[in-house]
Amino acid sequence: MITFILMVNRQGQTRLSRYYQPVKLSQRVALEADVVRCCLSRKRDQCSFVEYKDFKLVFRQYAALYIVVGITDDENELSVYELLQNFVEVLDKYFSRVSELDIMFNLDRVHVILDEMIQNGHIVETNKSSILSPLTALDKMADS
Repeated sequence: MITFILMVNRQGQTRLSRYYQPVKLSQRVALEADVVRCCLSRKRDQCSFVEYKDFKLVFRQYAALYIVVGITDDENELSVYELLQNFVEVLDKYFSRVSELDIMFNLDRVHVILDEMIQNGHIVETNKSSILSPLTALDKMADS
Protein backbone atom coordinates (compact mmCIF):
# COMPACT_ATOMS: atom_id res chain seq x y z
CA MET A 1 0.00 0.00 0.00
CA ILE A 2 1.12 3.52 -0.72
CA THR A 3 1.30 5.56 2.48
CA PHE A 4 2.31 8.94 1.06
CA ILE A 5 3.57 10.79 -2.01
CA LEU A 6 5.83 13.82 -1.88
CA MET A 7 7.06 16.04 -4.66
CA VAL A 8 10.01 18.21 -3.61
CA ASN A 9 12.55 20.40 -5.38
CA ARG A 10 16.34 20.23 -5.02
CA GLN A 11 16.24 22.71 -2.14
CA GLY A 12 14.00 20.32 -0.20
CA GLN A 13 10.84 22.45 -0.47
CA THR A 14 7.69 20.35 -0.64
CA ARG A 15 5.59 21.18 -3.69
CA LEU A 16 2.99 18.44 -3.29
CA SER A 17 2.13 16.03 -0.52
CA ARG A 18 -0.61 13.42 -0.31
CA TYR A 19 -1.05 11.08 2.64
CA TYR A 20 -3.08 7.90 2.42
CA GLN A 21 -2.72 7.01 6.10
CA PRO A 22 -3.36 9.46 8.93
CA VAL A 23 -0.26 11.31 10.12
CA LYS A 24 -0.45 14.18 12.62
CA LEU A 25 0.43 17.55 11.16
CA SER A 26 3.25 18.03 13.64
CA GLN A 27 4.76 14.69 12.62
CA ARG A 28 4.43 15.41 8.89
CA VAL A 29 7.01 18.20 8.99
CA ALA A 30 9.61 16.00 10.67
CA LEU A 31 8.78 13.02 8.43
CA GLU A 32 9.03 15.07 5.24
CA ALA A 33 12.30 16.69 6.30
CA ASP A 34 13.84 13.32 7.19
CA VAL A 35 12.59 11.58 4.04
CA VAL A 36 13.75 14.42 1.78
CA ARG A 37 17.16 14.51 3.45
CA CYS A 38 17.48 10.75 2.97
CA CYS A 39 16.59 10.84 -0.74
CA LEU A 40 18.42 14.03 -1.74
CA SER A 41 21.64 12.82 -0.16
CA ARG A 42 21.79 9.77 -2.43
CA LYS A 43 23.93 9.82 -5.56
CA ARG A 44 22.50 9.32 -9.02
CA ASP A 45 24.10 5.89 -9.39
CA GLN A 46 22.60 4.57 -6.15
CA CYS A 47 19.40 2.56 -5.93
CA SER A 48 16.06 4.42 -5.90
CA PHE A 49 14.64 2.10 -3.23
CA VAL A 50 15.48 2.88 0.39
CA GLU A 51 14.51 1.05 3.59
CA TYR A 52 13.22 3.71 5.96
CA LYS A 53 11.85 3.00 9.45
CA ASP A 54 8.75 0.81 9.02
CA PHE A 55 8.30 1.36 5.28
CA LYS A 56 10.21 1.68 2.03
CA LEU A 57 10.88 4.77 -0.04
CA VAL A 58 10.74 4.72 -3.81
CA PHE A 59 11.89 7.90 -5.53
CA ARG A 60 12.76 9.31 -8.93
CA GLN A 61 14.29 12.57 -10.02
CA TYR A 62 12.79 14.49 -12.93
CA ALA A 63 14.75 17.64 -13.79
CA ALA A 64 14.66 19.75 -10.62
CA LEU A 65 11.93 17.72 -8.89
CA TYR A 66 12.05 14.56 -6.82
CA ILE A 67 8.97 12.41 -6.40
CA VAL A 68 9.11 10.25 -3.28
CA VAL A 69 6.62 7.51 -2.43
CA GLY A 70 6.42 5.77 0.92
CA ILE A 71 5.13 2.20 0.64
CA THR A 72 4.51 -0.72 2.96
CA ASP A 73 6.57 -3.91 2.72
CA ASP A 74 3.87 -5.76 0.79
CA GLU A 75 3.88 -3.29 -2.15
CA ASN A 76 5.95 -3.98 -5.26
CA GLU A 77 8.74 -1.38 -5.56
CA LEU A 78 9.08 -1.75 -9.32
CA SER A 79 5.39 -1.18 -9.95
CA VAL A 80 5.53 2.01 -7.87
CA TYR A 81 8.68 3.07 -9.73
CA GLU A 82 6.82 2.65 -13.02
CA LEU A 83 3.82 4.48 -11.55
CA LEU A 84 6.07 7.50 -10.99
CA GLN A 85 7.13 7.41 -14.63
CA ASN A 86 3.49 7.16 -15.72
CA PHE A 87 2.53 10.05 -13.39
CA VAL A 88 5.16 12.31 -14.95
CA GLU A 89 4.11 11.28 -18.46
CA VAL A 90 0.50 12.19 -17.65
CA LEU A 91 1.64 15.55 -16.24
CA ASP A 92 3.72 16.14 -19.38
CA LYS A 93 0.77 15.29 -21.59
CA TYR A 94 -1.57 17.64 -19.74
CA PHE A 95 0.82 20.57 -19.23
CA SER A 96 2.96 19.89 -22.35
CA ARG A 97 6.38 19.72 -20.69
CA VAL A 98 5.52 20.07 -17.03
CA SER A 99 7.66 22.28 -14.82
CA GLU A 100 7.82 23.09 -11.13
CA LEU A 101 5.83 26.27 -11.78
CA ASP A 102 3.04 24.29 -13.47
CA ILE A 103 2.74 22.19 -10.33
CA MET A 104 2.83 25.17 -7.98
CA PHE A 105 0.19 27.17 -9.87
CA ASN A 106 -2.06 24.24 -10.82
CA LEU A 107 -1.89 22.17 -7.66
CA ASP A 108 -5.61 21.40 -7.80
CA ARG A 109 -5.25 19.83 -11.24
CA VAL A 110 -2.21 17.83 -10.17
CA HIS A 111 -4.24 16.48 -7.23
CA VAL A 112 -7.04 15.49 -9.62
CA ILE A 113 -4.53 13.56 -11.74
CA LEU A 114 -3.08 11.89 -8.67
CA ASP A 115 -6.54 11.03 -7.35
CA GLU A 116 -7.47 9.43 -10.66
CA MET A 117 -4.37 7.22 -10.44
CA ILE A 118 -4.33 6.37 -6.71
CA GLN A 119 -7.23 5.97 -4.32
CA ASN A 120 -6.91 4.98 -0.68
CA GLY A 121 -3.26 4.09 -1.22
CA HIS A 122 -3.89 1.68 -4.09
CA ILE A 123 -3.17 2.11 -7.78
CA VAL A 124 -6.49 2.16 -9.62
CA GLU A 125 -5.74 3.61 -13.06
CA THR A 126 -2.73 3.79 -15.36
CA ASN A 127 -4.31 4.62 -18.72
CA LYS A 128 -3.32 8.20 -19.60
CA SER A 129 -6.51 9.02 -21.50
CA SER A 130 -8.73 7.75 -18.69
CA ILE A 131 -6.74 9.71 -16.12
CA LEU A 132 -7.02 12.95 -18.09
CA SER A 133 -10.69 12.62 -19.09
CA PRO A 134 -12.08 14.44 -15.99
CA LEU A 135 -9.68 17.35 -16.51
CA THR A 136 -10.45 17.49 -20.21
CA ALA A 137 -14.15 17.71 -19.37
CA LEU A 138 -13.50 20.45 -16.81
CA ASP A 139 -11.41 22.41 -19.28
CA LYS A 140 -14.15 22.16 -21.94
CA MET A 141 -16.75 23.41 -19.44
CA ALA A 142 -14.50 26.31 -18.43
CA ASP A 143 -13.92 27.30 -22.06
CA SER A 144 -17.64 27.46 -22.88
